[in-house]
Amino acid sequence: MLPQLVKILNDSYQAVKNDGQDVIAGLTKNPKTLPPKYFYDDYGSELFEQICELPEYYPTRTETSILEKCADEIAELTGSKELVELGSGSSTKTRLLLDAYQKIGNSFTYIPTDVSGGILKTSVLELQEKYPYFSIQGLLGTYEETLAYLESTPAPTRTICFLGSSAGNFSPEKFDHFLTQIARSLQPGNYFLLGIDLHKPKEILESAYNDAQGITAAFNLNMLSHLNWRFQGNFDLNLFSHQAIYNQAESQIEMRLYCQENVTFSLENLDLKVNFQAGENILTEISRKFDLGILQTKLEAKGLKVKKVWIDPKKWFGLILCQA
Repeated sequence: MLPQLVKILNDSYQAVKNDGQDVIAGLTKNPKTLPPKYFYDDYGSELFEQICELPEYYPTRTETSILEKCADEIAELTGSKELVELGSGSSTKTRLLLDAYQKIGNSFTYIPTDVSGGILKTSVLELQEKYPYFSIQGLLGTYEETLAYLESTPAPTRTICFLGSSAGNFSPEKFDHFLTQIARSLQPGNYFLLGIDLHKPKEILESAYNDAQGITAAFNLNMLSHLNWRFQGNFDLNLFSHQAIYNQAESQIEMRLYCQENVTFSLENLDLKVNFQAGENILTEISRKFDLGILQTKLEAKGLKVKKVWIDPKKWFGLILCQA
């Protein structure tokens, strides 16, 4: 059971028979796709925490280095009493912000949100012990469910943060919709803190998503394991291989699972059979890389006024603070 400190936003979240329409839509398309949210069962979340420690995977350590320098300034600029984090995971980097807010005062609420109940439960319990004077309330649900909930529960001193490079997982159309939802979830004067991965050489990008230890490959393949237990599937992971390439024209990493044989798999709970040809692939994730100037213009157009930008010395990663 999840603790009282974790609220389930969608009561049907764990009822797999009512879930999975996005899986059906993605696996019946040509080419096949799957939404990145299916990376994050409890084991997938653990694997992602390992990815963040890999020498090739620069985003986490680069963003952390920025936060180490600017967390106090962010806390002072926003003066927020409520911090909501989308896709919080273990909230490791966010503790730099929580430490900064703690210096300002003890009256503070932190709301981590995630689709993995296991990591959310663990994080909430750890954080409540580390920050006993804070109110810690986890939200179990997707980005859309979280933002709909926030829109219905406005707060006068709220900051929403979206750290990591997760913004790059959205297509341009879905990212536009996401920013619209963010703007609706904020009252005038509220803040939005966004972490973004910037353009850089292809060899650095491809190395980050094809690590030598094979952790990213295991993370990618685990999506099929997640589908197997969630929807009574029979995907054979041994018949798939991981590959991530940088699409220069679209400025995005594309992560795929390639099937090695002609084969048919089924997902019983979805009444779905999926046919594969040898060499056919599933696009499991894109990770877009941003131009800082273009993104700032887009944020401003959504009513999110850019207040300050922080970047690392190599100009690999950026943090943007906006105000509604």
